[in-house]
Amino acid sequence: MADSGATLISSKGGPTKKNLIEKHLKTGNFKAVLYGRYGFRASRWLEKGKSVFCSTFEIKRQCHSLGRGKVRSPFRSFFRADGTNVTWRAVIVAKTREREFVTLGLIQMSTDQSLGANLATVLSRIRAAAKRGAQIVCLQELFRSRYFCQSEDHRNFKLAETIPGPSTEALGKLASDNELVIVASLFEKRSAGIYHNTAVIIDADGSIAGKYRKMHIPDDPLYYEKFYFTPGDLGFPSFQTRYAKIGALVCWDQWFPEAARLMSLAGAQILFYPTAIGWIPKEPRAAAQSQRAAWEVIQRSHAVANGVYVAAVNRVGREGKLRFWGNSFVAGPFGEILVRASGERDEILIAKCDLSKIEETRQSWPFLRDRRIDAYGYLQSRFIEKSDGD
Repeated sequence: MADSGATLISSKGGPTKKNLIEKHLKTGNFKAVLYGRYGFRASRWLEKGKSVFCSTFEIKRQCHSLGRGKVRSPFRSFFRADGTNVTWRAVIVAKTREREFVTLGLIQMSTDQSLGANLATVLSRIRAAAKRGAQIVCLQELFRSRYFCQSEDHRNFKLAETIPGPSTEALGKLASDNELVIVASLFEKRSAGIYHNTAVIIDADGSIAGKYRKMHIPDDPLYYEKFYFTPGDLGFPSFQTRYAKIGALVCWDQWFPEAARLMSLAGAQILFYPTAIGWIPKEPRAAAQSQRAAWEVIQRSHAVANGVYVAAVNRVGREGKLRFWGNSFVAGPFGEILVRASGERDEILIAKCDLSKIEETRQSWPFLRDRRIDAYGYLQSRFIEKSDGD
């Protein structure tokens, strides 16, 4: 009935007073658990200053008490919902384990022609994010250079580097010095003729925790990525870092719910999306705004469907014919926006995320429990020409 090791609030030897419980509730991190007469259970965490004693419920009777720690006898408070005949038994539980907070930093920036200047800017801004409390920092897609995929030019292959390589060496030292986890998107040279768009995860000790190679490769006007990148072959892994278990998908991957689902099933608590997306020339304003809204909605839907945090980091400013729309953001497990950047300027976004909300959200919306994994075989089809019911 209560969380193991929880402190159960009551006044020993007599009725529990409403004002006593409300006094404790002001400290935050309390849970109201309601039991219906037919065993129905509803629960929610109460924010600081909030109380279960609100206008929705009418206190009918209070009796007995709970001891401290393990439940010895039930504390029965009867509530009647307004306008109904339903009777509830309520227990107020104080959670004793610490909430699991992690602070994210997203680096949204415009880029220079110089690879060295871009790296220097990134290192400086990561330090600034660390000073503001960031523990996991994510960079935008292909941060070392301008977005070169606007044309098919063999000279651009010179921008590629190995992993490990010069960028991971510089970022690894910075990560170790500041005890940061860094998610960095790089143009990876795997071998002669094989290149990938790769997100590398550097742990807080400076080591490489793993990497993800972009699986979905676009080929659209001004996004000629198939010319440069071999599709990824590492699947959709998640990586345990010092502060959280995370996954990193890259830009075009964000439109595919299967990718987010698989990384979440692999245990990722936070999905990062290094991104380079913007408007092409002469885009009608209404269409442009609809595109940006859809980009945000699809990623927020991944947060909702999987009960995870989602962090999208975009470029900003004009490069060649593209104007990148920025608007980097972090969404919580209910899809709520925690922070959002502007669409016009460089920014460092900081977001404090409570990882314990993942479990709470999944208990309330148990989508993973109710998946019909026995019925999804057709997802491996390019298109369903005929079903068994035809």
